[in-house]
Amino acid sequence: MAAKTELTGKVISDKMAKSRVVAVERQVRHGVYGKTRRLTSTFMAHDETNDTKAGDVVAMAESRPLSRRKRWVITRVVEAGAAPTGTAKAPQR
Repeated sequence: MAAKTELTGKVISDKMAKSRVVAVERQVRHGVYGKTRRLTSTFMAHDETNDTKAGDVVAMAESRPLSRRKRWVITRVVEAGAAPTGTAKAPQR
């Protein structure tokens, strides 16, 4: 059996229960002009414990189809994102 593919990306949405949207960036070279382009792919990933938040850098591995769009499982948090700052309102006058 072949090894499962593992990708690293940034969580861009954590609004669903046990699901995350992860953006994976890669650089490819244009075939004719040779300029390097940055391409972003988004994947739906399963997060059983709901530990990850938007902004976290995570590693995810291939899995069996879990739903119509989910084929990846988050394995670990590589780097925690910035903690959300308090939403302090300006005093009313």
